[in-house]
Amino acid sequence: MNSVPRPPNGFLSALSASDFELIRPHLRTVDLTQDTVLVEVDEVLKRAYLPHKGAISLVVKLARGEQVQIALVGRDSILGAFAALGDATALNSAVVVVPGIASTIELEQLRLAADRSATLRYALARHGLAVDAQIQQTAGCNASHTVESRLARCLLHTRDLSGSDKIVLTQEAMAQMIGARRNSVSLVAHTLQQADFIHYSRGHIEITNLDGLMKTSCECYATVKAQYTRLIQGGASITA
Repeated sequence: MNSVPRPPNGFLSALSASDFELIRPHLRTVDLTQDTVLVEVDEVLKRAYLPHKGAISLVVKLARGEQVQIALVGRDSILGAFAALGDATALNSAVVVVPGIASTIELEQLRLAADRSATLRYALARHGLAVDAQIQQTAGCNASHTVESRLARCLLHTRDLSGSDKIVLTQEAMAQMIGARRNSVSLVAHTLQQADFIHYSRGHIEITNLDGLMKTSCECYATVKAQYTRLIQGGASITA
């Protein structure tokens, strides 16, 4: 008997056949449309999202109206891991920052499946911890590193999660991703383009020199990848 083909998502790929079968009948495929708000802070998350391509930004909103990204969820993971294990009230907003496609499942169905399987609960917990590790590293990075190294780190991470060297990102989105002002992002993006590391035009970015961009990035890019490798045991690796 042939195994059921799985959607191209790291969390789903890592599940055992029995765990995948618990959730397979409840999976649906949806488009991730850029700027779509999947949940607002303090709302109850009703669905988990498992991107095949594209990326979801976890965002905190500050009193003066600023929005700052604290983590990205892409094809290696799941939005809603901890929510399926406990309180589903969102601690931050989740917005599609790079368009793509995702599997989605009602959170209640995922919670029921997790109640039936210790290994599925373990996988959800590890993915939740991996996102938490990313949040902590991002906080330190935004406080300590230059705008240039932060933007390089973020472009590399977005490339990994979206699965393409071509990324659709506005200056406003990039500013939110690294906690900087738009004019600073514009200047740094121009510098990276002058160095032939990227080609940037009207929100469309193509990474043209991966090695150069990696040398420009701070250590946080490699650190986050290492944390994911450690925490997501048996998960599908994201190649550079």
